[in-house]
Amino acid sequence: MENSNPSTSRKRQRPGPEPGPEPEPESDLNEAQLQSLEENFNLSDTLVALRMMRAQFPRIEKVSIPPFILRSQLYSSVKDRTQVDRELESLRREGVLRTFKLNTGQDDHAIMFLDDYFSQIERISKRLEAQKLEGLCVFEWFKEHVIHSKLDPSIGHDELRSLLSLGGKVKEEHISLLINAGLLTRQLIDPNMYWFAIPNIGSVLKGLSQGRKELMSFLNRRKYKEMAMAALEKKRLRLSPLDMRFHLRDLLGSGHLKTVEAPTGLLVKVVKD
Repeated sequence: MENSNPSTSRKRQRPGPEPGPEPEPESDLNEAQLQSLEENFNLSDTLVALRMMRAQFPRIEKVSIPPFILRSQLYSSVKDRTQVDRELESLRREGVLRTFKLNTGQDDHAIMFLDDYFSQIERISKRLEAQKLEGLCVFEWFKEHVIHSKLDPSIGHDELRSLLSLGGKVKEEHISLLINAGLLTRQLIDPNMYWFAIPNIGSVLKGLSQGRKELMSFLNRRKYKEMAMAALEKKRLRLSPLDMRFHLRDLLGSGHLKTVEAPTGLLVKVVKD
């Protein structure tokens, strides 16, 4: 029996045409992108899952960070992982979203809608502008010439300078600004390589790792290493600012947990090694 998860399920409704003028699409995507997505129903299905999880991203106190979705969470919502990866790649190349490699010790990738990412860059730039710092033009160069040109999760120092130079004369101080703003982090193995990063995500990633351990430890201590989904969703994690639904989607998608049907309802079980 296929696993099902009410926390991640969604209904697809494709209403028939209605008379009169067509309503404006409730989306930040332009018409060409929407038409391209609608040509492939599975791709549209993945986009629906992404938008649902974006809307349900937990509110985090004292941290200014746009909603992000883990790739593992998508796997818990859309059955075919290979198809999900292909669809994510298409959305990435169409400029709808961007993926970021996370430093949580696993093969973790965060997905963020590009509009949200650009809004965060704009907020950072305005905050630094209030401090009367120089060289803030680098944020526009970064958006226009680097982000749109370099889709990989990392970039080399020379390539970064080359792309930024399309906006103006680049100094090392410009790159330092991007690093200090949290948009780039140096790779430990090669200091001439950078990871693209999400500003202010550090404390959230710490909570992500701790929340995973806390949830797995809680279930492993139970007699049958399982618990009713409805009861588990009501519990709060002490060590993570992210909510239980966020962590359940993550651990279900990564294969650490699974759901099974029971007479009393859906159960969440630890997957045995």
